[in-house]
Amino acid sequence: MEKSRRSFLIKGVTGAMLMATPNIVKAGVMDMAKPKVAKAVNPFHLGMAGFTFVAFDLETTLKTLQRLDIHYLCIKDFHLPYDCTDAQIEELHAKCASYGVKGYAVGPINMKTKDEIDHAFEYAKRVGVKTIVGVPTYELLSYVDKKVKEYDFHYAIHLHGPDLPVFPDAKDVWEHTKDLDPRIGMCLDIGHDLRSGRDPVADLKKYHTRVFDMHIKDVTDSTKAGHAIELGRGKIDFPALVQMMREVNYTGMCSLEYEKDRNDPFLGIAESIGYFKAVSDMVY
Repeated sequence: MEKSRRSFLIKGVTGAMLMATPNIVKAGVMDMAKPKVAKAVNPFHLGMAGFTFVAFDLETTLKTLQRLDIHYLCIKDFHLPYDCTDAQIEELHAKCASYGVKGYAVGPINMKTKDEIDHAFEYAKRVGVKTIVGVPTYELLSYVDKKVKEYDFHYAIHLHGPDLPVFPDAKDVWEHTKDLDPRIGMCLDIGHDLRSGRDPVADLKKYHTRVFDMHIKDVTDSTKAGHAIELGRGKIDFPALVQMMREVNYTGMCSLEYEKDRNDPFLGIAESIGYFKAVSDMVY
């Protein structure tokens, strides 16, 4: 893991030096040809988890995504309530489209009863998405299995690390879903997975057939004490993660879920997106 971090830093410093070196061809001293670095080809897509903007309205969310060149959003209920009307759904899609953004999933949605599961699946159907990021109980998984077959949706269980008693990490989700419908899997929250003492890169390799969404974040420690921080400043090995996503041909979403500075997150969001895009473009 440290080797890949050092490799990325060396490439970044070298690139920065090349960019900063003045081209003084006109002075006749030396001929500096501009380096041409091909971007890596990645099978995954970069998006945004709606919870990142829990303190802001939809307009602010979409304006931010447009400036960041992000085109996918996981819709949260504070942007589109569960009891929304058809007119509200139409308005949301029109507004998203005006900023070049598409709602690709809904959630995370907590589900503790069969009625809440019914409501969530019908909500997703009305919104027009095929993926639900959910937080069910263990006892309700058989009912989730039934609903997935009925609706032909992907159901991605959001793991929450050591903060909740259910589904703390990728291994736990795998163990509880491996014998269920293959459309039931996980939203691999890499920060919470690490806080549970797991290695999210290794878990992606092991369980990628059941990874339908990813929440991208960085954390300060691989224990419950770890907290959110800008991407690249914490313990997640992002170069290794990107390489693993390519290795397993992960074609789903990598959505930033930025939980630091909740009332003023914009600089941290921009730094995190810039870092992840740089890693994705430059790491081979």
